Amino acid sequence: MQRIFWHIVAGIASLWLATKFVSGVSFTGDIKYLILAGAILGLINFFIKPLLNLITLPLRVLTLGLFSLVINMLIVWLIDVLFVELEIIGLVPLFWTTAIVWLVSMFLGVYGQNKNN
Repeated sequence: MQRIFWHIVAGIASLWLATKFVSGVSFTGDIKYLILAGAILGLINFFIKPLLNLITLPLRVLTLGLFSLVINMLIVWLIDVLFVELEIIGLVPLFWTTAIVWLVSMFLGVYGQNKNN
């Protein structure tokens, strides 16, 4: 249950950081929609991403793991499509938003695991 919580927190925090620091990423709606978008991003990363990683294992092996970046970018793009309030203009802002999502998820994942020990 704590892992789901940390994924949701990471999704919310990473989208907020991306809107503040990445040019080409903006959020025009109310804060509750940003929280909802981040929560859905966290839930997708928790439930669907492991399944996608398993399905695309041969591609990830052939590309030495670089296909994971494509999977992560597709997930962030899906959130951009689902929420009209979130606007990511271009491939470079999408890449940097994905990088922020990865970094925040990694940091909070490590923090969440250390807290359990």
